[in-house]
Amino acid sequence: MIPSTFEYARAGSVEEALRLLKEADGEGKLLAGGHSLLPMMKIRLTSPGKLIDIGQIRELRGIRREGDRLVVGALTTHRQVAGDPLVREHLAVLAEAASQIGDLQVRNRGTVGGNLAHADPASDLPAVAVALEAELEVQSPDGKQTFGADGFFLGPLVTALPEDGLLTSVSFSIPPEGVKSTYVKYPHPASGYAVVGVAAALGTGADGTVNYARIGITGASDTAYRAEAAEQALLGKKPTEEAIREAAARAAEGREMNGDLFASSDYRRHLVQVYTARALRKLLG
Repeated sequence: MIPSTFEYARAGSVEEALRLLKEADGEGKLLAGGHSLLPMMKIRLTSPGKLIDIGQIRELRGIRREGDRLVVGALTTHRQVAGDPLVREHLAVLAEAASQIGDLQVRNRGTVGGNLAHADPASDLPAVAVALEAELEVQSPDGKQTFGADGFFLGPLVTALPEDGLLTSVSFSIPPEGVKSTYVKYPHPASGYAVVGVAAALGTGADGTVNYARIGITGASDTAYRAEAAEQALLGKKPTEEAIREAAARAAEGREMNGDLFASSDYRRHLVQVYTARALRKLLG
């Protein structure tokens, strides 16, 4: 299929993008890399009356450190994130997740902001966002707002992003010195989307017990979520095989699992446990 007819406009600044979005009166959509929006338009799951291209707004690109957080501009591509020295040094889990998104063409064009704003429940980056307590900065006619990742993803393809708002950047907390992090997933063989994906970060103290644990899960439920029960199962304990198995067993606790053509809800629950254990073993290997 092909998209329904629409108007096209290119914004040269955040202010112009917001003005064009307001003028569209609910019929406008922001276009960044296009790898989430355009496929939906082609099958007419969405039919905006106006596309507002924000791809040339330079201020929305780039990666920088601000204190104990790493700030990523919304238009920064997945490939840029995966190869950035700051990201690779401080947030290996983010670099690994970005490097596993789609294929090379998707990573070259797809953007961090577009990925998070789209909120596909099988997307990779939301797992990292919830695990590392990401903060998403949004600009709208009412000013700037900051949303925590735990309250940003509301459901499949649904977020707290205001209809007249633009996601400008996302910042991730940098784990303490000595903390290791990783991302592993069971991908759909055709699309590469996560049937289940696990973002994990783990640190131990001088006594060898776990003093830092963060686990984010994607692909399994309606939204990415933080597996706090699994984290609590690790904290204060030595990271033995028994502790890993206990944490993995609790990684789906309190969550309803998705069931579809790719995996039943029971199988997804099993995958959550298996891949949580794999992520933790990888960090300890």
